[in-house]
Amino acid sequence: MASQATVQLLAFITSLAVARLLGPRQVGLAAMALVFSSLALILLDAGLPSAVIQRPNLSERDKSTAFWAGMALGLALTLVGLGLSWPLAHLYGEPEVQPLFAALSLAFLLTAPGMIQGALLHRELRFRSLEVRTMIATALSSAVAVTLAAVGAGAWAIIAQHLAITGISTALLWRASEWRPSFQFSLDSLRGMARYAAHVFGSQFVSWATVNVDKLLVGRFLGAASLGAYSLAFSIIITPVTRLAEPITQVFFPAFSRMRDPARVALAWLRGARMVALPVIPGMLGLIVVAPDLVRVLFGERWEEAIPVIQILATVGLLQAVTALDWSVLQAVDRAQTAFRFALAEAVVSVGAFAAGLPWGVTGVATAYLLATVLMTPVLVRLTAGAVGISVLDWGRALARVTLAAAGMFVAVLAARAALISADVATTPQLLLTVATGCITYSALVWWWAPDVRDELRSLWDRVRGRAAEASEP
Repeated sequence: MASQATVQLLAFITSLAVARLLGPRQVGLAAMALVFSSLALILLDAGLPSAVIQRPNLSERDKSTAFWAGMALGLALTLVGLGLSWPLAHLYGEPEVQPLFAALSLAFLLTAPGMIQGALLHRELRFRSLEVRTMIATALSSAVAVTLAAVGAGAWAIIAQHLAITGISTALLWRASEWRPSFQFSLDSLRGMARYAAHVFGSQFVSWATVNVDKLLVGRFLGAASLGAYSLAFSIIITPVTRLAEPITQVFFPAFSRMRDPARVALAWLRGARMVALPVIPGMLGLIVVAPDLVRVLFGERWEEAIPVIQILATVGLLQAVTALDWSVLQAVDRAQTAFRFALAEAVVSVGAFAAGLPWGVTGVATAYLLATVLMTPVLVRLTAGAVGISVLDWGRALARVTLAAAGMFVAVLAARAALISADVATTPQLLLTVATGCITYSALVWWWAPDVRDELRSLWDRVRGRAAEASEP
């Protein structure tokens, strides 16, 4: 969590600087290329690495087989990406996208060598090494992006940022992991892992469709500038929420896989969901209120189109965050097929909704995304609760006090902003005072209404201090 807080601060500052320097069209051109590159990265990341983490017994032959299979896939995806760069540019009607996507295809080859090293570190719960790697790679790639944007590189600044973060991450993974592949490859081993990996990949593929087809449709039918505004809203809402949940899912998936006992998994799932909800629910509700001031102060008048999209996607981010662990639970208790079927149904609903929302512009697409998420979230919670033998009410009770505290904060923030507007306070101090009101109100309400959360935070803090003291002893 500390790592992700650092990473998100760096990412937000970078997004702010790059958005101000480039403008909506250049950001939109880069987003067009990134839509398809994210699909190829799922091919690398969601299959064999997950099988390596989940597999109860893992041999040297299994690890080397997974490594060489990943390398072959990375090379193949790079070549395919280069070939598809012209049809992709034609699909968008934007010739400038072709060289951007061709260059971005190198990310597949840069990522492949580190996939199994990263999976082994996850399996061994060595998260310090993983997160230090993430912070260093983010900081260096952010410097690359801002520097290139400042010298007028346009959309290339964002492409270079993604290439830098993948290359640096892979190099640091090799430095952190002691394992090195041997020249072994077994078709039997590959088939054994592929059975599990296929369902995981299927789930991830249709999840990709759910969260990326909207960008494809916006870019194709509404243009680069509209996609730039939509992508900015997405990067402010969905990307930080995903990254906030990421360290928790990274820790809990291998832990769930080792637990096996559904009762233990259920308890850990509820505690983890509450941990994610604690910062995310108030953050998203508060953002709905302050979005107009936030965009005008930080990004400028050119980005006004992003304001209603941010407000709509805030609820989407909230729902996605509190169900982020559900996928890990289903995969860990060997319900990967159930997860795949749900993801397929969710993709069908979402893609249909996106298409229906297009006539109303980016706001219509965002609203469609929200409606699809509201419809499918209860289904996912029901499937996950059933997989570990508890009821949906147990899940609701785990989040109830945090949600009530966040609702109280939401009312306070609305009232504070209305009072400041009536008093004719300037936008910047208005934003700062509204955010401060929300933070103080929420902290007080959690302390009062949620003693279970308060006690867990105290326990967590005591354990962190105890480990720090142990580490400092000679």
